[in-house]
Amino acid sequence: MKMKKRFLVALAGVVVTTFTFARAGEAPKSGTIVSENSVDCGTKKQGHKAETDLMCQEYVLRTDTMEYHIRQPKQKDQAMLPLNAPVQYTIDKDKMKLKVQGKSYQFLVVSEAAATPDAKQSAGTKPAGDTKP
Repeated sequence: MKMKKRFLVALAGVVVTTFTFARAGEAPKSGTIVSENSVDCGTKKQGHKAETDLMCQEYVLRTDTMEYHIRQPKQKDQAMLPLNAPVQYTIDKDKMKLKVQGKSYQFLVVSEAAATPDAKQSAGTKPAGDTKP
């Protein structure tokens, strides 16, 4: 009887864990990094009175419907990402996880906006009714 009870408890744990991961695992979406800009992201004390401005890279990630401005959360984690690179991403609150050329990164979403028709066209999608190649 004890063996059956242990088995049922273990099975219930596996089922709960499986549903938790299945629900939390959002399918990655596709986008393209279209621009990079250096922006001020704070200051660092260099001595008793001197301060140095810290610069961070801010990227614009464009999808068919949205534009996201994203930054890496820590200045020391800066990595230059290639422009016009296709990415896979997921968003959880204000954090975005992306995969670019096989490498994973985590960014903070600074702002987001609906993509304009001009932006959609430059991202590779055609406006409705446009039949030209």
